[in-house]
Amino acid sequence: MEHITLMSDPTVAAIPVEECGEPLVDLVHLGGGGGLRVDDRKRDPHGAYAHLRAGVLDRLQQAERRLPAGFRLLIVEGYRPPALQRAYFDAYLAELRAQHRDWDAAQLRTAASRYVSPPEIAPHSAGAAVDLTLTDADGTELDLGTRLNASPEESGGACFTDAPGLGPAARRHRAVLAAALTGAGLCNYPTEWWHWSYGDRYWALTTGAPAALYGPVDLGP
Repeated sequence: MEHITLMSDPTVAAIPVEECGEPLVDLVHLGGGGGLRVDDRKRDPHGAYAHLRAGVLDRLQQAERRLPAGFRLLIVEGYRPPALQRAYFDAYLAELRAQHRDWDAAQLRTAASRYVSPPEIAPHSAGAAVDLTLTDADGTELDLGTRLNASPEESGGACFTDAPGLGPAARRHRAVLAAALTGAGLCNYPTEWWHWSYGDRYWALTTGAPAALYGPVDLGP
């Protein structure tokens, strides 16, 4: 934890946003998912989960092409409306509060941000972040060490991208995933192996960009 900058860190919120106005793209209604496989476990009535900024989609397509033969990306969740992000954050915060009654508000907010971004800076609500995993050529999900969206408590910390003690298959698959995605310009949130983003504040902090390209956005009608 000492070397990880969390989403709740003031340095993340301090990054300015220079919104570029790039649209959200619907992967489900894009021919063949734009070449990407899209899972429906996070499907919602408005199809928000399958939307991403165009620049993020482009980089995911690049990452797909960078994967070794026999591997495919599986997109699970992209855009998340601000109200849903707030609900996720508040629910996890309540869980932590019940487990750690001696923690103050700052400690709870910091711990919560390991797993759910504070709503005001959430990359998902900017259409900049995607939760994804790796499959074989037939679409069978591969061993990445934990289920996607496993909390630090559930996984014993194995959800952290560089967690020690992973089996050789999980470690290898995480390396394959990371090589393709970083090679295409996305950055990882180190407490969640499945969370990758481009153009948001955390990406800007990680890459040294002067500003984020994407701020919170509405899905629209």
